[in-house]
Amino acid sequence: MQLILSENWTMTGGKVDLPLLVRWAREAEDAGFDSVMLSEHIVLGPDAAANGVMGNPRDYAMPGNQDPYMPWPNSLLILASIASVTERIRLAASAVIAPLRHPLLLARELGTLDLLSEGRLTVLPNVSWSRDEYAALGVPFSQRGRLLDEHLEIWARLWGPSPVSYEGGFFSFHDVYFEPKAYHPDGPRLCFGGAGMHEAMVRRIVRHGHAFNPLGRPTPAEMARLANAMAAAGRELADLEMVGGIRANFPDDDSCGDLFRALASIPEQMSQGFTTFCIKPSQFTDDPYGVTSFCRRVMRHVECLTT
Repeated sequence: MQLILSENWTMTGGKVDLPLLVRWAREAEDAGFDSVMLSEHIVLGPDAAANGVMGNPRDYAMPGNQDPYMPWPNSLLILASIASVTERIRLAASAVIAPLRHPLLLARELGTLDLLSEGRLTVLPNVSWSRDEYAALGVPFSQRGRLLDEHLEIWARLWGPSPVSYEGGFFSFHDVYFEPKAYHPDGPRLCFGGAGMHEAMVRRIVRHGHAFNPLGRPTPAEMARLANAMAAAGRELADLEMVGGIRANFPDDDSCGDLFRALASIPEQMSQGFTTFCIKPSQFTDDPYGVTSFCRRVMRHVECLTT
């Protein structure tokens, strides 16, 4: 199980309590969770709420339905803090918006965190969706896919021997010495995901991926497409960690969802090959000091569902 640490401010009355997030990660580790996950935005603009703010603030912050005032602290710094106080739990840097950074700088940050955590880091690099965020940082939104592809190619070179050179459409450098490397010889574990099984996502998973975390449930046809692409590259779908999700159904805009009803989807997801399941505590509790008991309830019920 993976505990989502982003977007839980309903549990703190809107207060941004970052030490509490670190505490929740320790509690999740003690309860037997496998990983914790944080997402990011650097800034938000008016298009964050273009589709209207989500009714229940405990729901997932989807594209276009987010309150622009929602806090998004730096996920990599929080994960570094978590790494220093935990021993086993994996650290998922989900939705790292790579095109908004220089690939050498981002590789330095990710490689350092991977070393600090002794290989516990998984990164989901993506292009995100907010034109306003790209405009604020002066990055061309229309080129975000090509920018991400150059990041991935540069990272793959940086994890190898120094010096490294690269000449691309957006980035170029010659004879740079990138030391130290990451914990793993081929860099941090990379996860890919998002809406729809589009061609670029399939290509990135096959070329660079260790895990797959879709937004929603992929269709059998989409999974077959991915499996065929993996096989054509000499890989198997079983090579990928498959990350599913738990989502609450809210009775109204003011209440939490039913935990056990939401967990009931796990056996079906397992039958489709998913082995890791994300869950956001604020969807099921408003108690910031009840995360330990929440995590233990989750683990007990999942064990009952899967044995």
